Amino acid sequence: MITLMYTEWIKLKKSKVLQILYISPILATIAGYFTEFTVAGNEWIDTFFTMILVHAVLFLPLLAGLFSAAVCRYEHAEGGWKQLLTLPVNRTQVYSAKLIVVCVFIALTQILLLAGLFLIGILHGYTDPFPVREVLIRLLMGWLGTLPLISLQLWVSTAWSSFAAPVALNVILTLPNMLIANSDKYGPWYPWAQPFLGMIIDSGSGITFSIETLIFVIIGGFVIFTIGGISYFRQKAV
Repeated sequence: MITLMYTEWIKLKKSKVLQILYISPILATIAGYFTEFTVAGNEWIDTFFTMILVHAVLFLPLLAGLFSAAVCRYEHAEGGWKQLLTLPVNRTQVYSAKLIVVCVFIALTQILLLAGLFLIGILHGYTDPFPVREVLIRLLMGWLGTLPLISLQLWVSTAWSSFAAPVALNVILTLPNMLIANSDKYGPWYPWAQPFLGMIIDSGSGITFSIETLIFVIIGGFVIFTIGGISYFRQKAV
């Protein structure tokens, strides 16, 4: 498994996809630096919510889909599926390695967002106490919220031989995010809205469903999409 994950890392490292890792944290940091958005009366939280609006509504779902497509790009482009799957390797481990690598990259994006928040605080000279627990929980919830989307997009990316098609589908389904996220009925069930909802829930945003409900839906979606993706991949023809 470790060897397979390292192989995925090498393939991504050779591509230009990793450069995209920095785009969302950088843009969110710029927005947080220049925008004043009063939410909780704490300088750190006010800035953090500005960053979340940029990062989690649009870029985080896009990155989840892009990285999921990227880990399958080499196999689609170079006939690598036939080379890989004819080797004595466990297909479940191959799929799991790709899934874990994408999850790690999204976690790195969240860490970079935290670094951007620290940078803004230093530049502005914030004096309010840093809300460690709240910030870390929201970063974690944002990451958890991407898991069903990663699983779904990886499933689609292994099934479709085109790199552009899954990415285009992801973009189209990300665009109505803000509208759907504001719906208590549909928001929690929409994978593209779950990262944003995870990062803002209980923030006085008017959301009425509980964090427990969101976590249940996220975990359920992740399990269903992962099982479906692995089942498809195990039967994938070479």
